[in-house]
Amino acid sequence: MTETTGTWLTQEAFDRLKAEYDHLVGEGRAAIAKEIDERRQEGDLKENGGYHAAREEQAKQEARIEQLRHILENATVGEANETSSITSGTVVTAEVAGREMRFLVGSREVAGGTDIDVFSAQSPLGEALMGKTEGDSTSYTAPNGNDITVKVIKVEPFNG
Repeated sequence: MTETTGTWLTQEAFDRLKAEYDHLVGEGRAAIAKEIDERRQEGDLKENGGYHAAREEQAKQEARIEQLRHILENATVGEANETSSITSGTVVTAEVAGREMRFLVGSREVAGGTDIDVFSAQSPLGEALMGKTEGDSTSYTAPNGNDITVKVIKVEPFNG
């Protein structure tokens, strides 16, 4: 599973995002529409802070709906790979610029409520690590132009 074909998600993450999407397009839209209507009835819209706040909240909600729709439509759903090479959805322990780090290569949406750091497969670090295995060394160019060395210590599937 590669990040370029979509976002890799566990079934649990997919179900969680789908539930959020369903809530936002159903109850969420109805609630914000009601809020806007109530604020509109308060009078002059130019000076109605509640109305403008509700419209801003509606815009944020619609942006999240679109983001979720895109993720869900392009998601690759499956179990964590039992592989020794780094793919989207694997947890990597690596020495990065002399400092040991543990992180998920994939999407923040997959990580959900966990506190693990996440690096996209398209990030400079993620791209450098894709396909590598335990013991491999590589490097990537950081946004500031410095070359950063990386040594893979451990590769494991993400289990949410």
